[in-house]
This record gives sequence, structure tokens and C-alpha cells, in this order.
Amino acid sequence: MERRTILKAGGLIAIAQITGMSTLSALAKLGESLAPDARMPVMFIGHGSPMNAIEDNMYSKSWNAMGRKLPRPQAILSVSAHWLTKGTKVTGNSKPKTIHDFGGFPKALFDAQYPAPGAPDFALATSNLVTHTPVLSDDSWGLDHGTWSVLLPMYPAADIPVFQLSLDYDQPPSYHYEIGRQLSKLRDKGVLIIGSGNLVHNLGKLDWNNSSGKAFDWAQEFDTKFTQWIDKGDHASVLNYHKLLGNTAKMAHPTYDHLLPLFYILGLQQRNEQVSYFNDRFDMGSISMRSMLIGA
Repeated sequence: MERRTILKAGGLIAIAQITGMSTLSALAKLGESLAPDARMPVMFIGHGSPMNAIEDNMYSKSWNAMGRKLPRPQAILSVSAHWLTKGTKVTGNSKPKTIHDFGGFPKALFDAQYPAPGAPDFALATSNLVTHTPVLSDDSWGLDHGTWSVLLPMYPAADIPVFQLSLDYDQPPSYHYEIGRQLSKLRDKGVLIIGSGNLVHNLGKLDWNNSSGKAFDWAQEFDTKFTQWIDKGDHASVLNYHKLLGNTAKMAHPTYDHLLPLFYILGLQQRNEQVSYFNDRFDMGSISMRSMLIGA
């Protein structure tokens, strides 16, 4: 894909404002400017501990198998729980750095690198596709562990362009869901979109002696209810989970950064697309590793 083609497309929104062309027409032309490809599925991945990136375990093995199973993407867009910003941003750099945004882990994890190229052309297209809110380009961020810890086992060659979309933590679930909905055109341009978080994430309640995969009752309740809603296509209940689940929701997510990526993935789901699950177990009682694949 030639950069000048995308740059020309990127000016369509501004041209629309000047000439009176409808935003819808501008976006249609933008879609035509991107190289067509087979529709890609979307995934929500429970990433859990950063150590999954370098350990040979059930999670890393499943991610590796997924990378071999899926059609090869032209680029990967990751919505990671670990990039929180004021407003919404997208990485526009051509050589994103590997960010080791954690502490207390072995040197081998800090030595791990994921030198995938960036995807500035797709990042620009993403900014133009989203009309729900301004999406600003950011060259200072790179690939945080919510992204690279999953992609290292999934695509170990690091030869597929990767870019990230940030999370505005102060916005309600509907905000994130709508952005996801507006990104759907990228799926038809060879972009694999991944939401990386955890369906249940309470670090304060970790049971370090629990290796059985058994969950706390409140954690299991939250995981089960969300799965039921998703299976029914009941996105309205998902978006209203705070009111419907009350204290269970507060226990499952004292902070909800790890849940936000899921709203993007559900926004991307098309009518009649099936959901399949993998890694549907718990770590240390309070971390749900449940992951889902949509449209494959």
C-alpha cells in the first residue's frame, strides 16, 4: 500500500468540510482507497500475567495456535487495557518501541522485544473512520505488554505491522462500543483487531495458592453473566453491566480498564456472527482468562 494513497484519502474529511461533501461520502471514498482483503475476525484476549509472553503454558500455546489458524493479516490493531489517555489516540509511528510497563518480573521478561513495524497508513485511516470522537495521532507510545505479550507467541516473527488505539478511561461503555462499531471497515481491509484485557480482573483478591482454575463466587458470577449476554447478542445489558450486576461488578473490576477493550470487540461484531471461546478458565481465583473469537 502506498503512503501517498492513504494521505490523499486522509484529506477527504477536510475536503468534505470545505466543499460540502457529506461525511458519509468521504468515508466511502476512504474505504475504497484501502486495499481490499478478506474480512478478518476480531478477538478479545484475556492476557493475564506478562510472563505468559515467555512461558510455555496453555495460554501461550493457544495464542500460537491462533496465529497459525487465522488468515494472515495486513496489519494488527490492538486495543490494550494498558494505554489510558485523555481522549482517544492511535499510534502513528513507523517503528513502535517495546514497552515494559511492569515491575518485579525476571530479567528475561524485560529483555523480551517485539520489533514489529508500525502501521502509520492504517493509523491515519483509523483516525478518519472514527467520527464519534477525534482520534489523535501519537508518536510517543509504542507496544505495551497488553499487546506484545500476546503477539510474541501468536506471531513470533514480528513481521506484521502493529498499531494501538488508546482508551479514554473517563468515558462510558457506550463511547468505546461506538468507536468499535465505526472501525468495522478495517476488517474488510485485512486488519486483525484485538482487544486485550481480562473479563474479570481484581489484583487485590489474587489467591496465590490457587492453581486449580477455580474462581471466587463473585468472579464466576460475573464471567458467567457476561458470557450469557454475549451468547444472546444482548449488548445492551453488557453496556449497562454496572447497574445490572452492582457489587459483583465492583468486585470483578475495582477499576475497569481491563474490561474496556471488550466493548470495542463487541461493537465490531456483525449480525449473526458467532462467538467461540478459548482459555475459559481462571488464574488465582480473580483473573478470568476467558478469550473469544468472533467471525471465524
